[in-house]
Amino acid sequence: MDASIYRLRLQDILAICVLALLAFGAIMVQSASTSVLADPKWSWSPLGLKDLIFIGLSIPTFFIVGRIDYDWLIEERRSALTSPVLWMFLLSAGACAMVLVPHIGVSVNGARRWLKLGPVQIQPSELAKWAAVLFLAVWLTRKPKPLDRFFVDFIPTSIPIGILALLVVIQDFGTAALITVCAITMLLAGKVKLRHLIIIIFPTLAAAVWFIAHKEYRMRRITAFMHPWDNPQGEGYHMIQSLLCFSTGGIFGRGLGNGIQKLGYLPEDTTDFIFAVISEELGLFGAMLTVALYLGIIYVAWQVIKQKKDDFGRMLAFGIASMIGLQAAINIAVATVSVPTKGLSLPLISAGGSGLIITCAALGVLYSVARSGELEAETDAENPDLQDQQTSPTPPPLRHAA
Repeated sequence: MDASIYRLRLQDILAICVLALLAFGAIMVQSASTSVLADPKWSWSPLGLKDLIFIGLSIPTFFIVGRIDYDWLIEERRSALTSPVLWMFLLSAGACAMVLVPHIGVSVNGARRWLKLGPVQIQPSELAKWAAVLFLAVWLTRKPKPLDRFFVDFIPTSIPIGILALLVVIQDFGTAALITVCAITMLLAGKVKLRHLIIIIFPTLAAAVWFIAHKEYRMRRITAFMHPWDNPQGEGYHMIQSLLCFSTGGIFGRGLGNGIQKLGYLPEDTTDFIFAVISEELGLFGAMLTVALYLGIIYVAWQVIKQKKDDFGRMLAFGIASMIGLQAAINIAVATVSVPTKGLSLPLISAGGSGLIITCAALGVLYSVARSGELEAETDAENPDLQDQQTSPTPPPLRHAA
């Protein structure tokens, strides 16, 4: 191939999407926390500078993790007790349990979801999301055969995820629901029996209803979602202000920094409702650009799934893309008042701290899988005889084959 012609590889597309979302997030967090109407010079706000610092830590995290071979997570010669996936799962479960302990868990805006580690605070539910993805990716691809038996195979797979979700749901219903839905999609991709999933879905829905009913503020959110204009100064306030962002933004928007709703009208404008700020200031085109960048990440994962030869790499790509895509979709649905209000940020764009770094680390794993897939494709192109051998009627067994 001519060296002067550069082909955009999957990992390059992923890096472009991630960096673009981070840059877009830095701009929008700064815009949401200030206004050109109040300060024509548009100097950096304290929140904007803080977000820049965490972005500065997230970018090298993404590329450093991306250069590590993802097979390190599942090396067969490593015992279960030395598995990084197992220890990450135990660490996240322990951290989620510690949050519930008074005087240890840190409460912000009435929700105790954080742990203080020196000068920084971490949100254990962010660890729990990715621990669930890694656990299922390992478990579903290391089993010698499909999970055919309900009590012997399927239940032991579901119990750890259920425990993790229960630890999270006490203080963070939205993240617990996200973990559960992502786990179900991964189980479906792992070709578990549909009837087994149906058996556990009904108890899961019953538990979700119970957790909603036994928290008054969650019930108020449900009723407010159905009739937001009945209480415009109470539970319906967030939704009405968010809808105003879309109505005033229109197609082209009011202009970067010229938003009105962020001036004390729209709560959580740098986190949960930052998509509404994007739509008000940059209009429909800004909203479409945001969605397109997330679709770019999903596209990379889909191509990786089609190209990779080992089940573990495919399941990792599927799980990471599912978690990012579902969280972005739920956040956008909340901002557009398509679902009841939940406390989920917009990945890579909302103002964040440790969660931003953890998300970039997870996307770095996807980068590693994509880079490995490109190396496999180049090897196949350089060795056509090997490729013919792999497509023969009796191919060699796949790595980590399920």
